[in-house]
Amino acid sequence: MRALSGIDAVLARVYAARGIKSVSDLDYGLQHLAPVGSLDGIDRAVDLLVQHRDSRIMVIGDFDADGATSTALVVRCLRGFGFAAVDYLVPNRFAFGYGLTPEIVAVSSERKPDLLLTVDNGVSSIEGVAAANALGMQVLVTDHHLPGPELPAAAAMVNPNLAGCDFASPNLAGVGVAFYLMAALGRRLQADGKDGAAKIPAQFLDLVALGTVADVVRLDRNNRILVQQGLQRIRAGRCVPGIKALLEIAGRVHGRVVSTDLGFAVGPRLNAAGRLEDMSVGIECLLSDDLAHAHSLAANLDEINRERREIEATMRDQAFEYVDAMDARHLPPCVCVYDPHWHQGVVGLVAARVRERCHRPVIAFAREQPGELKGSARSVPGVHIRDLLEAVSTAHPGLIGKFGGHAMAAGLSLQEQHLDEFRKAASRQLTRLYPEADFSGAIATDGMLPATALTLKFAQTLRGAGPWGAGFPEPLFRGEFRVREQRVVGERHLKLRVEPETGGPLIDAIAFNQAEQGLRGTVQLVFRLDVNEYRGIESPQLIVEQIVSIRSPVPRPSAC
Repeated sequence: MRALSGIDAVLARVYAARGIKSVSDLDYGLQHLAPVGSLDGIDRAVDLLVQHRDSRIMVIGDFDADGATSTALVVRCLRGFGFAAVDYLVPNRFAFGYGLTPEIVAVSSERKPDLLLTVDNGVSSIEGVAAANALGMQVLVTDHHLPGPELPAAAAMVNPNLAGCDFASPNLAGVGVAFYLMAALGRRLQADGKDGAAKIPAQFLDLVALGTVADVVRLDRNNRILVQQGLQRIRAGRCVPGIKALLEIAGRVHGRVVSTDLGFAVGPRLNAAGRLEDMSVGIECLLSDDLAHAHSLAANLDEINRERREIEATMRDQAFEYVDAMDARHLPPCVCVYDPHWHQGVVGLVAARVRERCHRPVIAFAREQPGELKGSARSVPGVHIRDLLEAVSTAHPGLIGKFGGHAMAAGLSLQEQHLDEFRKAASRQLTRLYPEADFSGAIATDGMLPATALTLKFAQTLRGAGPWGAGFPEPLFRGEFRVREQRVVGERHLKLRVEPETGGPLIDAIAFNQAEQGLRGTVQLVFRLDVNEYRGIESPQLIVEQIVSIRSPVPRPSAC
């Protein structure tokens, strides 16, 4: 680790485990981004946009945070470039489903656009693009999802995951793809004489950071650059009012924001609108230039998110009961859970919670309409869930309606009568494709953390050492501690005061959703070292991921 000299020894070890070879790898300046022009199809896409500079353009978004930030970014940039007429439309998931469907094309046509520009969707919209073409509308697809065997007949397409594309960062989120397109367009317009056009997209890197973190894409170096640049804008107060409002309503201070604040505080509030209602309120929050108006919309999103949490808690408990009733020794390789009363906008969250409980891929289903189910899948490292669905579809033609997604998350449609057949087929294909899949639930850590490092100073160092996220995880440590105090807070969370077994001061710890633990004596904790702020005072705190009891205190002999 000589190349990381000058960095705290523990942090250098953490960085090395994540592939950081030198201090230069931690330089997140924009000059280190993969070149804008190296993304396949971007020149044709820019040509198409320039042709429609004086036309009516309709941005077709998606109903999650990535789609919302992508929509807001493109609308803001095109309007900033001086395009004549730019509008947006985001499908209501309950009325239209995902992507550029023929139905959403028909709704779009009522506003008479000349060009439809998809963000965070479109690569699988064969019928929707055909419908648009038939109505005389051209389609520009920007997406990052994995393509199927057939591509839509779009006028232009930008997607780093298309076959043959050798772009350096295939892990771009949808908002990352949108940013690259807007950056290329800005450069073209500036070269054509529009002063300042090239600088406009960088003004919205806060949106790129939010969408990238919230979509849980892999934070390779290119994505870390985008996220870090966006975080710097937010900390400096140069973010869109909507992000500032969402941070404030979540109790975060924009001047100290880190990537986890975007992932666990802002992202869920934005996503809640698409899960339960209509993402338009979220997009309007990100488009608003009036802080008071943005606060009003953020308050609405916060209320929707509270409702989402209540619905999720009920569904999660029901799913846990189902899984707990099964013999743990005979859990299927792929766990499928379903209840006819579940909310289809929340099944993805339930799948994630059940995955954490049983340590294997989980697909949660909800009824979309009589006889039809919508499923949301969450996977574990080593099992590519979209590839699994494709294998099931190939082995059983017609069993799955539509499907798409990534390595760790995917969605599908299914006839309710085929659910049992699908359950068995998914487990068979998983066993065939991934015979060595690890379902142990073992957590890889960054080793022991010396008691001398359990300080506010080192917690602050770790907090600022990111951006942390998928593929570049926040450091996890393990250690033995004596439990001195414990109580339940918020119904499901365990608040602790622990003392390092090797000696040292007491430190606060919190174990979320682990209130059922009754702890005594010495325990081994797997934890993150974080900064807790209470009434303006900061202190170190352990965020506990796993608790293993080691030994109970030896009882004192009773008096004779």
